[in-house]
Amino acid sequence: MIDDDDDGASAALARRHHRFGWWALLVFMTAGLVLESLQGFRAGFYVDVDVDTRRTMFRLAHAHGALLALVNLGFAAGVRTGLVSALANPRRTSGLMLAGSAGVPAGFFLGGVWFFDGDPGLAILLVPVGATALIAALVDVVRRA
Repeated sequence: MIDDDDDGASAALARRHHRFGWWALLVFMTAGLVLESLQGFRAGFYVDVDVDTRRTMFRLAHAHGALLALVNLGFAAGVRTGLVSALANPRRTSGLMLAGSAGVPAGFFLGGVWFFDGDPGLAILLVPVGATALIAALVDVVRRA
């Protein structure tokens, strides 16, 4: 049986992921529109051959950000249906998921802002760190779901 404190914590956790998910979806879908506009208007800093790395990194940031927004919305729905009561440490799982959901697209985006000789900048190191956090969160969810 879930007591009132757990129920309140679950509701707060679900709100947190709903809020993050919807805001991230807004940001990354808008970013997609901006990227399509840059492509359509043939903006040199985005479409020139020497900035292919930038274009690739920005597209990866957009795609991963939008997908991870949906993952957070799914997690929030799972929390509302009782998933959180089965998690060993829901706050840790939530924190890992949010850190990964922010870190992966940020790493791609920043790797495209500052890049060198066709290689993404050092910020690309946020991607494996964020992916590791996401995997840890998902392992926790899968083990308990």
